[in-house]
Amino acid sequence: MDAGFFRGTSTDQDNRFANKQKKLLKSMKFADGLGVKVDMRKIQLDTIKPWISKRITEMLGFEDDVVIAFVYNSLEEQFPDPKVLQINLTGFLNGKNSRIFLGELWEHLASAQDNDMGIPQVFLEEKKEEIRKRQIELEEMEKLKEVEERRSRSKSKER
Repeated sequence: MDAGFFRGTSTDQDNRFANKQKKLLKSMKFADGLGVKVDMRKIQLDTIKPWISKRITEMLGFEDDVVIAFVYNSLEEQFPDPKVLQINLTGFLNGKNSRIFLGELWEHLASAQDNDMGIPQVFLEEKKEEIRKRQIELEEMEKLKEVEERRSRSKSKER
């Protein structure tokens, strides 16, 4: 009987138990732009979370809090690995959708990282457009009020 020595191979040595993630990293198609290293300390994640939730819900066809929370938690690291995140999401979003989602997400994160406020430029442009439209609506409402006031004044003068 041996004194504490094991015979055979360990799981590290047996290629049947090789690192599946390494194989997937080599064999999967990844979205363009995932090579950009993103520092999450420079990003206002709260501004991107609604987009993440909305986009995942669109892709799945229903709201899945587990998948959404998984993405949020994955982005809590300082330098998240987008390829590993894509691999992990593939089971939930299927291969093509996970690639599309990660490509869009990473584009937003890279844009936010480059912006001084930590918000993706696209989101800022959308907000500006929303404010501009709201301003136009308010101006139109003001004009309608003026027209109504003129009508009511002219009617009161006729009486």
